[in-house]
Amino acid sequence: MATKIYTKTGDKGSTGLIGGKRVSKSHERIEAYGTVDELNSYLGLVSDAITIDSKKEELKYIQDRLFTVGSNLACDDENAKMILPDLTENDITLLEKYIDQMDTELEPLKNFIIPGGHIHISYCHIARCVCRRAERLCVQLMEHSFVPPLIIQYLNRLSDYLFALSRYIGKHLGVAEIVWEPRKVNSSQ
Repeated sequence: MATKIYTKTGDKGSTGLIGGKRVSKSHERIEAYGTVDELNSYLGLVSDAITIDSKKEELKYIQDRLFTVGSNLACDDENAKMILPDLTENDITLLEKYIDQMDTELEPLKNFIIPGGHIHISYCHIARCVCRRAERLCVQLMEHSFVPPLIIQYLNRLSDYLFALSRYIGKHLGVAEIVWEPRKVNSSQ
C-alpha cells in the first residue's frame, strides 16, 4: 500500500521537527526552513526558465545543498548534534568559484542595478530576495537556538551568486542592465 501524502498530524497548527519535538507552525525554526524551501522552489523556477546548461547544473547542485540546509534547520535543539546531511566549507568555496567565473565575463559593477529587464533576470532577483530573507530568519533563530554557522555563510554567499547570475543571464540575453540613477535633490527648495 502506498504512503499517503497527508498525515493529519498538523491539522491543529503544529508540526514535528527532526527528533520528534512538536512546535507551532508559526515557530521561527519552521519559518526559517520554510523560507529555505521557498527559495529552493524559486531556484527551480530560475533553472526551468534559463537556457544556459552550465547554470542549470549549478542550480541543481545548489538545490541539493538547500535540502541539506533545510534538514539542519528542521532539527530541534536537543537533537542538533544528530548525524544529518552535511554542509561544508567546500560548498561555500564552490559558490565563490561560480561567482568568480561569471565575473570574468561581466563588466565591473559601478552602479546599483534595478531588478528587471527580462523575466529570467527578475526570477533571479526574486530568488535573491528570498535568500536574504532566509538568511535574516536564520540569524534571528541563531540568537537563541543552535544554527550551524555555515548555514548563514552559505545563504550569504548564495545571495551574491544569485545577483551575479542575474547579471550573467542578462549579458547572455543581450539585455542592458537598468542602472539606478538617484534623483538629484533640488537645492532651491
